[in-house]
Amino acid sequence: MRRVLMSWLLSPLGFVGLFLLLFSFQSMAESETLAFETLDMRPDQPPSWSGRHLSAPIVSLFRGTDYMYAERTFRIETTPAHGYLDIFYVRSGFQKKFEQAESPVEIIIPARIESSPRDSLTIRAFAEGYEQSSVRVEIDGKVKDLVIDLEPLPNKLEAIEYRYFAGRATLTFVTKESLMFRVQDSESGYAVILNQTAISPAAAEVVERIQGPNIIEAYHQQLGDDLMVGLVLRNQESEETVDLRSRQAYDAPRDVHLFEVDLVSTGSSAASVENALAALARVQSADVSGCAAVFDDKLRRELDSAELARALRPRGAFSDRYLRAAMRRLGEVSVDQTVDFEDGSRLRLESPLELEMAITNSSTARGYLSLLRRFVSENEVDSLAERQGFRSLLAPSLTMQEFEQKVGVARAAEAKCRNNP
Repeated sequence: MRRVLMSWLLSPLGFVGLFLLLFSFQSMAESETLAFETLDMRPDQPPSWSGRHLSAPIVSLFRGTDYMYAERTFRIETTPAHGYLDIFYVRSGFQKKFEQAESPVEIIIPARIESSPRDSLTIRAFAEGYEQSSVRVEIDGKVKDLVIDLEPLPNKLEAIEYRYFAGRATLTFVTKESLMFRVQDSESGYAVILNQTAISPAAAEVVERIQGPNIIEAYHQQLGDDLMVGLVLRNQESEETVDLRSRQAYDAPRDVHLFEVDLVSTGSSAASVENALAALARVQSADVSGCAAVFDDKLRRELDSAELARALRPRGAFSDRYLRAAMRRLGEVSVDQTVDFEDGSRLRLESPLELEMAITNSSTARGYLSLLRRFVSENEVDSLAERQGFRSLLAPSLTMQEFEQKVGVARAAEAKCRNNP
């Protein structure tokens, strides 16, 4: 085998193969070099004349001419890759040059004869979702390639939920750690700034899709270590103002921290409650029985049971009063004022104790989802508010498109029931 290999290498074909192999290695090396952007950080003005210029020839005798007279280069990379770099050339406390780049980058610095002992580079590295890191490089010293490791921010916005019902909206920020925050006014609405917080891809996607009766759009931006979530509100030109109310809580079952912001129109709270209770009173037995019960059953199976239970569970939010009133109304329109549950149990909601038990297990109460559908339809005046209200009560973690797909399946089952009595 060795003889065959040697004979092939000594043949003309072997020489061609070796040439192509060496050429490919050279191309790979060149492509790797070209991947680094070159940044010239040599100041436009050299330092003033000093004793260094007298000693340079003597130093060169012992260390070589390159030590004093050759320009030098070194590379900067970041982890994660493609971090952003702010690079400052500082001489005697004064900035002489500033450049911005994206790693990896190759830096050219002046020869020692063209610098002073007090020259240095300050390199500030940052990336979205990571803490900033600064490194100082002495120009007069021995320079070597740098790899700057960036640490993730201490907190991350894992999810964000948007709820709307009865003229009131709530944004719920879900994080692993407790939040430090501040709220700023803007010409178009509000900006919620979360300190030392990054955003997950899933939460970023939800933010871009937030839209409702009182919010035109939402957006996010990483401002250094802080995350900003901006809200563009509707009817900014009207005299009616919007108040922000916030609260924080800890969700023990999921081991997450919740930060909720309510957007409340001033002067509309009492009227909204009155209108909602009047709409609930218009719900009848036909809205929770017959083919409406088919819709209720199908939608419950389409939704995630744990998410549905969490959405309907009392949590100290403004919607709790409406969900409690809706459960009481379900008992009033049910036969014998008795509500059936998925596990086979039955509760008479005339009893305060059994009403509390029903509210605790409301996600499995038969007819409750179809009652909420009718309640929202009677209460909201336009299509967007109705769709957002129904989604907010049952599945705030889903996007509108995802929720309406599941509702569409339930409506199809209801329509089939009506067409085949």
